[in-house]
Amino acid sequence: MLSLTVLIAIILVGVIAYQIQFHALEEGIVADKILVEKSSRTLTLFRNGVPLKSYSVALGGQPVGKKQLKGDGKTPEGDYIIDWHHPNSDFHLALHISYPNSTDVASAAARDTIPGGEIMIHGIRNGLGFIGPLHRLFDWTQGCVALTDAEIEELYRAVPDGTPIEIRP
Repeated sequence: MLSLTVLIAIILVGVIAYQIQFHALEEGIVADKILVEKSSRTLTLFRNGVPLKSYSVALGGQPVGKKQLKGDGKTPEGDYIIDWHHPNSDFHLALHISYPNSTDVASAAARDTIPGGEIMIHGIRNGLGFIGPLHRLFDWTQGCVALTDAEIEELYRAVPDGTPIEIRP
């Protein structure tokens, strides 16, 4: 029982410390590139080649390797575009990533598979936003890039449609 109490206390301290450390982007800041580095679980916003802010993320449940087919749980790797904003997502808010691109489609066709789609940067499942940064304790998406609800709200404002996104291993 004591170990459970200690574990809960550690989690609560972590959540509180995260909330205190969250520094919002200034209103009106617009990013012109997104870089996701899967190996370090980071998403960085850039403007004119200068990093604006980095975020810790959760990825697909099978994060190692490039997405190859629908349902593989992998997050894609390559160059894409944020092609639309999704205000009615099941995951708070979302930015749609233009996966699959022509290379992904050709690669899937060569393997006689379906590449999948609906890859997004999104928040936490609706109704569960209270877990905040704890969602990053493990990779849980179907291949998407997940942030806290506060973080996706920030990206939703700062990232216009047409913004390039590079996803690296």
